[in-house]
Amino acid sequence: MGVKETVNNLPHTPGVYIMKNASGEVLYVGKANDLKKRVSSYFQRSKKHPERIESLVSRVTEIDFLPVSTSAEALIYENGLIKQLSPKYNVALRDDKSYPLLKLTVNEKFPRLILTRERKDDGSIYYGPYTSAKLLKEALKILQKLFPLRTCNKMPKRECLYFSIRECMGPCIGKIDEERYNNMVTQLRLFLEGRRAELIRFLAGKMKELSKEERFEEAMECRDRMEALSTVREDRVYYKPIEELEELRRILGIKERPERIEAFDVSNIMGEEACGSLVYFYKGKPDKNGYRRFRIKTVKGMDDYSMMREIVRRRYTRSLDEKKPLPDLIVIDGGKGHLGVALDELRKLSLGNIPAIGIAKQFEHIYAEDRKEPIVLPKESKALHLLERIRDEAHRFAISYHKKLMSKRMLK
Repeated sequence: MGVKETVNNLPHTPGVYIMKNASGEVLYVGKANDLKKRVSSYFQRSKKHPERIESLVSRVTEIDFLPVSTSAEALIYENGLIKQLSPKYNVALRDDKSYPLLKLTVNEKFPRLILTRERKDDGSIYYGPYTSAKLLKEALKILQKLFPLRTCNKMPKRECLYFSIRECMGPCIGKIDEERYNNMVTQLRLFLEGRRAELIRFLAGKMKELSKEERFEEAMECRDRMEALSTVREDRVYYKPIEELEELRRILGIKERPERIEAFDVSNIMGEEACGSLVYFYKGKPDKNGYRRFRIKTVKGMDDYSMMREIVRRRYTRSLDEKKPLPDLIVIDGGKGHLGVALDELRKLSLGNIPAIGIAKQFEHIYAEDRKEPIVLPKESKALHLLERIRDEAHRFAISYHKKLMSKRMLK
C-alpha cells in the first residue's frame, strides 16, 4: 500500500504516526489530535511548507500509525518512540528550554514523577521535552493510575486521599516496601522509554517469581498492570500482514502462507483458577469470532506443561469432531518445553503435519520441531512483529479470563 492509500485509510482519532523512507529507516515520529487531518496536511500541494518539512516529505515512502484514546496518551507514546528510534527529523525540541519535562526523582528513597521546566544536575532522570504542558498534565494523570507513585513533596505521617483512591501505594504508612516500590519505578522507566515489549516480559517474569514465593497480592498487581497496558495494543499500528506472513513462511520453510493462525497461552497464580486462551488470526489480523477460553479441568497445582497439553487436546479433539477447518500454523506462548507437550498432543490426534512453533518471552526466541537451536530474528523483522502481536494477544486474553475467575472466587 502506497503513502496516498495509507493516508486515505487513516482514522479520525488521536494517535502517533511514523514516517519511513524506502529502506525502512524511521525519519520522523509525530503525534496528532486527528491522525487523518494531520498526516494529510503534509501532502497537500496547495500548502507551502518550510524547507525542512519539504525535505522530509520528499523522502517518505511508508507511514505506520498508532491510534490511541486521548491526545495526552499520544504525547507520551510520541516521546517514547522518539527516544527509542532517534528519528533524523525530530530535532526541533532538542535544545529548547521553554518546553515542559517529566522528572523522575530516582535520587529519593521513594521516587516521584513530576512536571518541571528546568533540567538540573540533581541525580533525577528527565524525559522530554514535550510540546504541550496541558496534554502533559493529562498524561501524568494516566501514568499515575498505571504506576501509582507518591506525589507528596514531603512524606506525611498518615495516608492521604491518593492512597484512598488507589493512586498511591502508601509508602508513608509502610504499605509498600522499598524493593517493591522500585520495581514499579523500573516498570515506569521502561514505559516512558518506549520499551513496551521489554516491560511486558519484565512483568510476566516478576508475576511468576512472586507466585512461586506465594506473594499473591503482588503477583496480581503485575497481572493487572499487564492487562491495563494491553488496552493500548501494538496491533493497532499499521502493518503489512501479507509481507509479514510471507516472511514468516520463508523463515519456517513451509509451503503455504500461514493465513489461519491459532495461538495458545495459559494463566494461573500458583495453580489457582487456572485457565487457557486461544486466539485466532486470519491473514495477519485478529478475528475475535474464533477466540476461545478454557477453564483447566484436569490439572492440579502449578503445572503449565500439563495445562498446555489439556487445552491443545481439547481444542483439536473438538475441531476434529465438528469437522472444523484446521489452522495453517499453531503458535504456543512458551519455549521448547511448552512446544514439546503441544506437539505430543497433536501427534496423538494425527495432526503432527500442522506446523507449530513456540515463542519464548525472555529473548523472543522461536522454537520449531525440526530445529535443534532456536530461531533468533532481528528486532526489525516483520515476521517477529507479527508473532509478538499474536503472542501478546493470547496472553492478554488469558489474563483477562483469569482475572474474571479470580474476581468471582473472591466474591464468593
